[in-house]
Amino acid sequence: MPDLPTPKDAAEAALFTECWDAVLSYADLCTAGAAAATQLATEAFALGIREVRAAETGAVRGGRRRPRLPVIPLLLTAVRTTATAWESGGQGPDLDPDLRLWLNSDKAARYTGIPLRRPLALRALRDLQEPDAALLWLAEVEALPLPVVARRLGLDPDLVGDELAQVRGLFRDRCHRAHIDTPMDVQCRSYARLLDAVTRSPAADVPPDLSRHLATCVDCAEAAACLRPQGAGLPAALAGGVIGWGGLAYLERRRRAAEVRLGAGRPERPDAEGGEPKNGTNRARMLRGGLLAAAVAVSLLALAVSLMPFGSADDGAGRGDAPADSSPVAAPAPSLPGLTTSPAASATPTPTATRTRGKGKNPDPEPQGTTSSTAASKPVPDKSEPAGCEVTYHLDSQWPDGFQATVSVTTAGALDGWQVSWSFRDGQQVGQMWDANVAQNGSRVTASAADYNKSVSAGSTLTFGFLASWRGKNSPPYGFSLNGQECTTS
Repeated sequence: MPDLPTPKDAAEAALFTECWDAVLSYADLCTAGAAAATQLATEAFALGIREVRAAETGAVRGGRRRPRLPVIPLLLTAVRTTATAWESGGQGPDLDPDLRLWLNSDKAARYTGIPLRRPLALRALRDLQEPDAALLWLAEVEALPLPVVARRLGLDPDLVGDELAQVRGLFRDRCHRAHIDTPMDVQCRSYARLLDAVTRSPAADVPPDLSRHLATCVDCAEAAACLRPQGAGLPAALAGGVIGWGGLAYLERRRRAAEVRLGAGRPERPDAEGGEPKNGTNRARMLRGGLLAAAVAVSLLALAVSLMPFGSADDGAGRGDAPADSSPVAAPAPSLPGLTTSPAASATPTPTATRTRGKGKNPDPEPQGTTSSTAASKPVPDKSEPAGCEVTYHLDSQWPDGFQATVSVTTAGALDGWQVSWSFRDGQQVGQMWDANVAQNGSRVTASAADYNKSVSAGSTLTFGFLASWRGKNSPPYGFSLNGQECTTS
């Protein structure tokens, strides 16, 4: 760990260890190089810890502590504050160009301006008791399994699920109160009570006039996301509302990091559409099964090679045709550059799967999302033989004017670069994509490989996700293809 503030005791030292990875992950998103990321994280960490210590030791009027964020989101907002100081102090070139544009926009001013104009999620999380806010953040944004959250916060593992459900309800109530307190125009005010009623039940129908209003009013759409704690949109509402720029990319990084480290990722709950619950244990079992299958395949390959007669005419060709990523590896570890994990993903990261965003950029074990909608639309060269493919499209969550989805593509052959294309039926528009670059022409969408996941071994699954908008109807996409070859859909 770099030169951080000196911990006062063992408890604070453990806190530093738990929080540093989160701070560095967001600082890496905000900067254009490895050295700049470490410097920004260190300065922000020192600033945030000073604020934490001051809040814990300072005298507070009336015997109550001043409301503040839990430690991790507080440190992440310190990264944003430090980045703002860099921009105004001449260190802007070290920051991500998109972040610099955001820092000089009205969007950034919301987080430091009039309190009643700040994002609802930020106000509501600050208004919760700190232990409740920490439970919500660790479970929803950091994507830690509930037993890990319980151990970190000193809670009963058998009761932490019920406590989290109660905290979600408290957070929703705080968001509703903050929404009512927010200055609104006459039209938004007229929809406030209806919005509250509709978002209380995941099965409630959204009236057409409210749906049209949410499609055009950013503030009310933000409120709708915060007021619906039952669905899968709560993590996005929290990350975007508290962190601001890069919140969704940070959220995806933490989810991927949890999957890599723990083998199962966040515990899933039934989706709002009434589908079956997703089982994190089954995902872990599938991952372990994939590793075992890969190890068996590698062993058979090694046995076949060892039985070949040396010096035969086929010897050189056999060695030359061996895939570059066929060497056996251990289970994935977060220190491996460019490694992502999905239930059916390959357990063999390739040596070239390293994502860089600038000169000297550090290899990143956690994937970064991209908000670019202007990715190059030229086909990615496919250096492998054409391979069969199977696509799984999953609607993760949906709200009145938007949705989040995940696309998984299993390829029969190895790939050294890929493009996945599909068409929408109802005019949906992709706004943000992670683990791939996106380009959209009318109804046709093309997702192309990021720098760190271009290589895909035979029989493996590549996965990426996106956020998109919809109006009227949100039918599943059709016409999936991989590098121009039509795929079957499961």
